[in-house]
Formats: sequence, C-alpha cells, structure tokens
Amino acid sequence: MVVPVEELFSEIDAGRVERTVPASLRSYAETLDDARRGLLETYRYVHLARKVVGVGSVGRRAWIALFVGRDEADALILQVKQAERSVVQGPSSDAGPYANRGQRVVEGQRRMQAASDIFLGWGRSAGEDGVDRDFYVRQLWDWKASADLGAISPSVVVGVYDQICGWTLARPHARSGDRFAIASYLGPTDGFDTALSSFARSYADQNEHDHAALLHAIRSGRTPAAEGDTAKSPDGICWAHPTWGMPRPRWWPTIVDAARHRASPSRGEGTWQP
Repeated sequence: MVVPVEELFSEIDAGRVERTVPASLRSYAETLDDARRGLLETYRYVHLARKVVGVGSVGRRAWIALFVGRDEADALILQVKQAERSVVQGPSSDAGPYANRGQRVVEGQRRMQAASDIFLGWGRSAGEDGVDRDFYVRQLWDWKASADLGAISPSVVVGVYDQICGWTLARPHARSGDRFAIASYLGPTDGFDTALSSFARSYADQNEHDHAALLHAIRSGRTPAAEGDTAKSPDGICWAHPTWGMPRPRWWPTIVDAARHRASPSRGEGTWQP
C-alpha cells in the first residue's frame, strides 16, 4: 500500500516533511561514490509517499521517493527505510562504530554482497514530529532477476539450484566473518550439513502446519480473507515497466500524475540541485 505524503499528513505536516527532502537528499548523496552521485544528479526529485512493507519492518518508517530523468519513462524510485539499533547491540546506548544506524546497515550489505545496489546509501531526516531518524536508501527495484522454482524440475532444484544458494549464502559469511574459524567449526564431517537438513525439514513441516491452521481459521470465519489472484504480489504487481520490462504496481498512475504536476517546468519546485 502506498500513500502520498499529502494524503498521509495535514497540509502543515506534509509541508514540513517535504521541506526536509532537499537537505536529506544532499546528505544521502554524499554517501555515494562520485560516479553514482553523478548519475543521481541527472534525476530530479518530484514526490514522496509512504509505502507499507513487510512484517519485518512493522513499526519503522518506510518511504519511496520518485525521481524523473529525461521524461516520465525515465523514472527512478528510491526506497528510504528507517534503520534501528542492531538487535545484537542490546540495551546499550552506545551507537557502535557508526554514527548513523543506516550506515551500519549499508556497510554490512556492502561487505556481504558481491554487488550491492548502486544507489545504496544512508542519511538522517526529521519527520513531521520533528524527530531525527536514521535511514538507509536503495532502489525500490534493483532490476535483479529471480528463479521461477515452479518452472524448474526437482532434479535441477536439488542438484544445482540448492548448491548455488549454498555458495551464495556461504560467500557473505566468508567475507564478513573469520573464514578460518568458520571452516574449523564446520569440520571435516557432515554433522553440520545433517543438522541444517533436519532443521529445514522441521521448518517446512511447521510451515505446512501453520498454513493448514490459517486455512481452517478462514473457513470457520475466525479470520477474514479476500479471494484474489494468488499469482500477484501483495502490491498487485501486474503492469510492465515501459523501459525495462519490469513490473509496475497499481499505485504507479497516482505517483506519475503527481510527477506531471510537480515536475512541470513552470513550477520549478521539482528540481533537486545538490
């Protein structure tokens, strides 16, 4: 679900949030390298909206910012997600090695990932309540593809795909941790492999049990549910992006209509100059 900023707050609060955007963008741009920052500067900011994301981000603020380059077909949407204190940090008020919590998230991703989002960065911004919060920024869509497991034969999933996933998962551990200590802990036997396989089977069984319980709750009327196209994502992704052939969500027309108005040369307020 996407809610434009002017529909989320009163006119006064929405204006307060919008006024913080230029300074926040300049701060964020400084966390990018020169090449990425130069690319970002070819786009102009035109609108802001709040996007409801997954359950892992409940209670945190998540925004999407629309930028337009050459024309409406040349759009860039950045996701701005609030970064909280690390769960492994405990109740300590010590901020750790990073002054910005968003930087902690970004540096961790850069260390683990072979190729991070080119617009991955961080910043700090005040909300409508005047409270400063740390954020990390990335593209809403990073143009990466994903395997369609439904179209892959079981033999390929078991013999090839699972090995690729294992290598992919092992790589960030080796990059971010002590690879020699990890190798010593795993040892020469298959004990760790067996333990992981056992956990995976138990987890799958629990998922099936939970899903069956959900269906029972729906059929009995305890849990309301709406029928729909299960092939679509919760965002209702069903349109094709005009340039990249990527999905476009239902809320795209709302954001683009705002862009047409706000980025009009006669208004002049859609341009961001760092």
